Formats: sequence, C-alpha cells, structure tokens
Amino acid sequence: MHGGVTFFECTTRQGSVVVCSAIGHLYSVGTKGKVLRNTYPVWDFNWKAKSQVERRSTRLAKWIAAIGSLAENADRYVNACDYDIEGSLIGLTILRYACHGADRKASRMKFSTMTDRELREAYRNLSPRLDSSVAEAGRCRHELDWLYGINLSRALTESTLKQRRSYAALSTGRVQGPTLNFVVERELEIESFVPTPYWTIDAIIESEGKEYTLEYAKPRVPTSSEALQVVRDCEGQDLEVESVETREFHQLPPNPFDLPSLQAEAFRHFHYSPSKTLAVAERLYLGAVVSYPRTSSQKLPRDLGYREILHQLSQQNEYSRLAGKILISERLTPQQGPKDDPAHPAIYPTGEPPKSFLTDPEKNLYDLIVRRFMAVFGEPSLRTLSTMTLKHGPHSFLTKASRVLNAGWTEFYAPYSREYSQELPDLKGGERVQLKKIAATEKFVEPPPRYNSNSLLRRMEQAHIGTKATRAETIDTLYKRGYIKKSRIEATPLAIEISRILARHCPLILDPGFTAKLEELLTEIQEESRTRVNVLLETLSQFRSVMRDLVIAEDDVGSQLCRTVAAQTSLDRTLMSPCPQCGSALKIVRSRQSRKRFIGCTGRLEKGCSFSLPLPQFGKLTLLHQKCSACGFQLVLTRSKGYRKMISCARCYVNRVRMTRLKELTPMADPAAEPRSAIAILRKAPSSVQDHKE
Repeated sequence: MHGGVTFFECTTRQGSVVVCSAIGHLYSVGTKGKVLRNTYPVWDFNWKAKSQVERRSTRLAKWIAAIGSLAENADRYVNACDYDIEGSLIGLTILRYACHGADRKASRMKFSTMTDRELREAYRNLSPRLDSSVAEAGRCRHELDWLYGINLSRALTESTLKQRRSYAALSTGRVQGPTLNFVVERELEIESFVPTPYWTIDAIIESEGKEYTLEYAKPRVPTSSEALQVVRDCEGQDLEVESVETREFHQLPPNPFDLPSLQAEAFRHFHYSPSKTLAVAERLYLGAVVSYPRTSSQKLPRDLGYREILHQLSQQNEYSRLAGKILISERLTPQQGPKDDPAHPAIYPTGEPPKSFLTDPEKNLYDLIVRRFMAVFGEPSLRTLSTMTLKHGPHSFLTKASRVLNAGWTEFYAPYSREYSQELPDLKGGERVQLKKIAATEKFVEPPPRYNSNSLLRRMEQAHIGTKATRAETIDTLYKRGYIKKSRIEATPLAIEISRILARHCPLILDPGFTAKLEELLTEIQEESRTRVNVLLETLSQFRSVMRDLVIAEDDVGSQLCRTVAAQTSLDRTLMSPCPQCGSALKIVRSRQSRKRFIGCTGRLEKGCSFSLPLPQFGKLTLLHQKCSACGFQLVLTRSKGYRKMISCARCYVNRVRMTRLKELTPMADPAAEPRSAIAILRKAPSSVQDHKE
C-alpha cells in the first residue's frame, strides 16, 4: 500500500508497471473562489479535487495524493478507465491534475471485458493518444449539469427557506426537470380522467366436453341497450361456424442486450429497479463474467469469438446442452439489433465461469444474459395462429388459438420466453354449436397507467434525455427528494407544485426537446464538429435569462413552495393508524428538550391524551403503506447509514416483539472498501519504483 491506497506492480521486459485504481470521479466541478453556499446564480466554476467540493468525499484526497506520488518520474502513462465518456473524463482529470499535465503524453487502453485475455490484448494495442473529444464531451456534460443543477436547486431551496425559515432540500436540473414533468403530466391526466362506460359480450360454447370462450366481434359495445339486445338475440341459440382461418408466422430471435433492454427484462422477470440492475451488472462485469454493461449497442461484432464463448459456456452444467446444440451449427450468425455504440458491443457473457459466489440477484442477471446470448443464435420460432368465426344472424363471435410448431430460439431463452398453446374446438365450416352462456358486462375506460421505473426509463430514452448510465440515477433522485412515491409512480403535491412553478417561470427546463438538443450538441463534441466552449456559450446564453426570471420571482416562488412543503411534511409525518386511546391523528414529532423523536398524539391539547410510542433514533424514517401482521399498526422504515435498513412496528417495538432487519439488495458501495471504476497504469524505470507492501 502507498498512503493507505492499494496499488499493484508487475515487471515486464520494458520495465515495471504500476497499476493504481481510481474509485470513480476524483475531480468534479465546483465554484471558483469563495462563494457562500446559498448564493445564486453562480456562473464561475473550475475543476477541483472532489474532496474540496463535497463534504463527504474527504477520504478521496488520499487517492489523489497516492496517485500523484506514484506518478513521479514515470516515463509513460496509460488511461485504463472504462472505455466510455465517464471513464475517459475520470482518466483525463487524474492525469491532468494529479499527475500534473500527463494527459498530453498519455495513451488509452480500450476493452469491453475484464478477462485476462482481453486486458492483455488491450495493453498490447494501446491507442497512442487519449480520446480527448470524448473526454471533452464528458467535461461539458458535467459543467452544464452543475450550472443547471446548482442554480435551479438553490433558487428553489433558498426562496423557500426565506419564506419558511426552515430548510427543505429541493432540486431540479436539465434532465431531472423533464423527467419529473413526465410523471406530473401523467398524474394530472389520471386525476382529470372521466371514465366512460362500455359493455363487453362474454360467451361460452361447449364442444366434446370442453368449454371455449368466445369474443364478440365488436370488442366494445357503446350502450347498454345494444349490449342487452345482443344477449336477447343470441341466448339459447345455435352458432354456425362461418370460417376457420389458420396462418403460420415466424418470430425472429431477440436482439442482443443493450443496457435499457437488459433493465427492461430484469424489471419484467425479477422486478429489479433500473439502478439495481445496473449495479448488479457492474459487479458481474468486475467479476469478468459479462462484458461492459453501460452500452447502447445491440450488435455483436464478428471478431468476438462466438464459438469460443459458447464452448466455455458448454463447460457449465446448466448451459452445456443448449450451448452444445448451438455449436453443432457450421456457421454462427447472431441476430443484430438496430442500435449501435462505437465504444462497446452489446452485453454478452465472457464464457468464463464465476470465480466467486454469486448472490441471488447476480445469479438471476447472469442467467438472463447467458440465455439471451444463446437465443440470438437460434432459429426463428414457428407458430400457427388460428381464428374461428361463428355467427347467429347479424352477430359474429370469434375464438382464437395458437400452437408452437418449432420452438426455435425460445428453447434457449426459456424460462424468459413465454410460449402458450391453445386449441380450437373440433368444428368445421357449416357445423352448428349451441351457446352455453352469454352475458353483457359493464366496464369503464381506464385512465392511462402510471409509470413504473422501467416505463419511465423507456420514456426518457424515447425523449432522448439523459444517458444510458444516468437515467436510473435520475429516477432514484426523484424518489429521494420526495417528488415521487410507490412502485407505480405517483407524483407528490410538492412535485406538482415545482412543475407548475417551473412551467410558469422557466418552461425551457421542462421541455424534453431542449434537453435532447443539448444531448445532440454533446454528441457533436465527441464527433469533433463542435467545441466544448461553443456549446457552453450557446447554452448559457439561454439559461441566463431563465435565472433572471427566477430571481425576479423569488418571493412568489418561495411563498408557493412554502405552503406545499409544509403540507407535504405534515402529511409525511402523519400516521394512517389513529390513536388507540382517543382516536386522534398520530404524528412523528421531535422533543424540543431531548431532541429525540417519537410518535405523539395530536389530541394532547384538546383531549389531554398522553399516548406516545418510541422510535429508532438513527437513520431516516419513512412511513410505509403497510400494516403490522401482529397488531395492525402502521410500519416504519428506518434507513441507516451504510448497508442496512430496518422495518419495524412502533407499537410492537415497545415490547421488543416485532423487529425485522433487512439487508440492502444493492448496498451503497464504500469507496474505501471497493475500488471499482477505473485503473490508471503508470510505467516507470525499475530503479524508481517503490516496493509494493501489502
């Protein structure tokens, strides 16, 4: 170790190589000079050590010191961070600031997996220069996000603080604003939705002892009288088979996984949030069992070595039969999707077996990726779709069935591909069958469905806002700010008020087209058709007028937000369970003397009720919409700093009867414990290298 930071050293024919990890961004954007934290707008910035910008990042200072010390007298530098925008930026800032301008003479290492073979190959074929245009796009993204985020968030927070005289963390930004507005628009659409009635006709026939459900040819009958007339006309009558049509169709294999499609499938099958899927995929990548997950490509390159990967998979018991079946083919041609990413191919398994124990989420995601990889080499599946039409007078009914003729790729993707088979009744054209049952059912047109994490992520992707790596983080931020709640996402009153204020004073921030345009400009920086400075100047010229309007409307904004924050805070602290002694509402309160928090009865002054319950004194409390199975009291979630959370019942907690400790499925990584995101390689002369000490 050097300065408390672990590094590695190996000897080559050309000299010694020192490998030191970076734990994400060691440098970030901060205010230039001394500026009070409540000052806005802020326009002057520079890049600083993250330990100088964020209070919780002081431990990162030792990484900068260690890398700077190890880099002294080095004759060669290599940026071996993840090959994407963030990795390019991390390496650039470390080489430029910690290694004192080494970015001008550094090389770039490009790889998509952490296997020994690919890392050795990448080191042998170093790019002679850094991918500066990609890093410049990353710099511009961080600078714009910082300028938008810090100014808009301070405007909301400080305007509220001046009116309310108590702190409430409010935030928005160029990606967060449009994303929140998607949820708010859907919430308002649901609230204003007026259900319209319609009727469906449900009918059943029986043939050879089996019952078959029929659909009326008109899926929605608009009036009750028309629906009842259909029932009267057909009840107890025979239906004549008018036609039986059967057609075959092929279903092509699925596209290889990019990150959004992997997140969508993981949500559909395992109910993993997008951020959890990304975290688990990154752990599999670091374990060298899958390729780099932060990719938008749905293409697998020809030189990937399909046969070698499949051969390695065939050595794993659970995949041996399926992989062996694919290897019989003389030519391996995978299905390719439309999307491409110049940095990385689609997500695929490396073929190497896991070297350590996998958690259940890791096993599930690894199995999903492996089976999807095998499925893209499968043949199209062949199915038949049959439709039988039956009539009585002017009324037509349908029944449909499907059958699998050739499973094709679905055999390899099972159990994630669902294949249903259903048979038609054994009837031919002209034959008659009696209706066993027919009824009209009243239904109502339903409002549009609420977003979940997966559908909101997909909406962001369709609007071209955010990146494949940051979209899930944006959704998590909305939850943390109290803007959205529940898995079927609901916008809170605070979210609706913030969107209304932004729509009135700075509608540009809510416009997904504006944010998508910025993403296009960042892409142009990568392609070297624009410069970072030009994009900053062009964007900030619009943003300055937005901030001017917000500053002018500060009092109006603050008074509106103040009322909403106070109402939501009260709502968040009020329990659904009433006081068992007097029936008044119960609230989470804090003692002015001891500063301890507890549950107290709001009927204390009016009714003299002294009912109270203790609460855990650590972590952040959240009232859950769930009840204790033992006493029916509302449950409380306590999130502690670190790796655990606790769900407890405040009423049972008194007697220490019910307390459940749950382990976080995706714990927050401790940078000191798990260096993970980047590697900086420094080559030195043998005599100048310090001995490696564990």
